[in-house]
Amino acid sequence: METPVASRKPIVVVGSINMDLVATAEHIPAPGETILGTGFQTNPGGKGANQAVAVAHLGYPVQMIGQLGSDDLGHQLRQQLNQAGVETTAVGSVPGPSGVALITVSAKGDNSIVVVPGANGLVTPAWLDQHAALIRGAGAVLAQLEIPLETVVHLAEICKEAKVPLILDPAPARDLPSELFPLVAWITPNETEAAFYLGHAAKAQSYADSARELQSRGVRGVILKLGAQGSYLANSAGIEAGVSGFPVKAVDSTAAGDAFNGAFATALMMGKSALDSAVFASAASAISVTRPGAQASMAKLAEVEDLLANN
Repeated sequence: METPVASRKPIVVVGSINMDLVATAEHIPAPGETILGTGFQTNPGGKGANQAVAVAHLGYPVQMIGQLGSDDLGHQLRQQLNQAGVETTAVGSVPGPSGVALITVSAKGDNSIVVVPGANGLVTPAWLDQHAALIRGAGAVLAQLEIPLETVVHLAEICKEAKVPLILDPAPARDLPSELFPLVAWITPNETEAAFYLGHAAKAQSYADSARELQSRGVRGVILKLGAQGSYLANSAGIEAGVSGFPVKAVDSTAAGDAFNGAFATALMMGKSALDSAVFASAASAISVTRPGAQASMAKLAEVEDLLANN
């Protein structure tokens, strides 16, 4: 019998909270090119907040650890998280601006993103220590790289000590210390990020070889996110498998990877196997690209179950 939601260990997300400033245009401008846009929106975002909302939309308890600025955006972003069902008692408020992301979306649904950290840069190791009990009591922890790297490393150390699985989205790609990899239960790069971490030769490798090379650095599980193609999974239990994507008409791929990570963690907490969790996450990610925005595009549990049942 399934455990009632209220008694489950929550998923804890440690990461960024941004306001996305989104311009749509026929194509993404090349360096030095000025083009006319076709629309503009402001949407709550940030990889951390997106993943937290992805979990909440699926009906699973989720707690956010982060920082917001003292500006009007900070108030709006906290309100949006609360309305989505994310617990924000561990989200602080610091003087200065909140994080923002400048996003351009093409008519084909491709995007380019510039992130300005703002308050996210003040998610420090000391802030984690104030909320260490929350981390230790989690069923799983989700993290990304839009907060200081030293904080991510400290988080990984807390998770290891508490035996809480850490799912790391290594984005935006940046150099990582070698000691971080063995502390990670799952690392989930997309193809661009995998090429960064493995070198440009990774583009010529098979997905299996790329996953094994990441595993050789000590990480226990790898999921390569492959966009419309789906994903590739490899873990320390010897499972190596490709997961097909779901055929949908893409409108906006913003936060599709965040939808995947939130859904993957949720499925694991629901008791699904790693492979079934990757299938579940691919379905949630596919649904997210069919509508605009980051958090607003996150799938509900019934939608994911319906897509799985019909495919």
